[in-house]
Amino acid sequence: MIIPGALFAQTATRFQITGQLKNVEAGWVYLIYSKDGRQNIDSAKVNNGTYVLNGEVSESNPATLLDASPMAARPLPKDIANIYLAPESFAITHFDSFSHSIITGSTINTDFKKLQEDEEPYNKKEMAMFPAYQAAREAKDDSTAKAIEQKAKAIDAAIDDSVYAPYVRNNPHSPLALYVLQLYAKNDLDAQKLQPLFDGISSILKSSKTGMAFQQKLTVASETSIGKVAMDFTQNDTSGKPVTLSSFKGKYVLLDFWASWCRPCRAENPNVVSAYVKYHPKGFTILSVSLDRPSDKDKWLAAINADGLTWTHVSDLQFWNNAVAKAYGVQSIPQNFLIDPQGKIIGKGLRGEELEKVLSDIYKN
Repeated sequence: MIIPGALFAQTATRFQITGQLKNVEAGWVYLIYSKDGRQNIDSAKVNNGTYVLNGEVSESNPATLLDASPMAARPLPKDIANIYLAPESFAITHFDSFSHSIITGSTINTDFKKLQEDEEPYNKKEMAMFPAYQAAREAKDDSTAKAIEQKAKAIDAAIDDSVYAPYVRNNPHSPLALYVLQLYAKNDLDAQKLQPLFDGISSILKSSKTGMAFQQKLTVASETSIGKVAMDFTQNDTSGKPVTLSSFKGKYVLLDFWASWCRPCRAENPNVVSAYVKYHPKGFTILSVSLDRPSDKDKWLAAINADGLTWTHVSDLQFWNNAVAKAYGVQSIPQNFLIDPQGKIIGKGLRGEELEKVLSDIYKN
């Protein structure tokens, strides 16, 4: 899935990293981190096996130390040290390679390393499935690809329940708590599960800029959950004519979010077309919302034609700032909401055989 980035903001303050190299050859060290919502790169010269990096951090979030320029060749795993950058001073010693590093003087980084160790078994399982998934996609073996996707979802659910949720419950005052909640939300933005975890963290974290933004996401997720009335909206179709969601009332309608540039969306489109062809004569329809860029209307229209998407399409061509996508809390695409004739959401994130099964149950008589 295509997923936009998330940052963890706080008041800008100073950090200092003092590094020491043991059996590592490097002339310069580079730090990649987020600052004021943008990627920032700092560097420091290595003198007698040591370096010092100073700066301001406006987001407390994961960062990367490299012993090779990020503008040169793609760094190897051994050239990378993953850290958690916060407004503090700490020391790091690199033994034999940057990937083999020990951090002292930072409780946050101790916790971050432990979190990464807890994640590792789950990440390894998902990475081990990737070659088979890629091969299935290239061979257009949808059934195998879907089966692997379901296994990946099960792994995501397991890491949520076994790693992320326990960490937040046991460390409600840690600055990492919001970061871990973001990881959980990327897997499953389920307000019923996440709201109690968010409510349990410290008031300081909840009232931070990041905390308030996360609460807003949870509010939107709750308002677009199954059983809620779908929010009405109006956007222009491909010819510039305004289309309103409520004009579809009385029918089952799939509110479908996609984009011409989104490869997973394009791969899913044949399944959506199949469902439309089969159930449209029985009263089912689709309203697609595109997250295409302002300059890409021609690509949007070309994709509609190429994929045979013969239903209604709307967009404000504002990319991830699409007003409808933001109102519905869309964090990744493809995404969809199945709405019943009374305007209530009865399904969410229905793909492939899952969409077919739900529609089959609806129209079985």
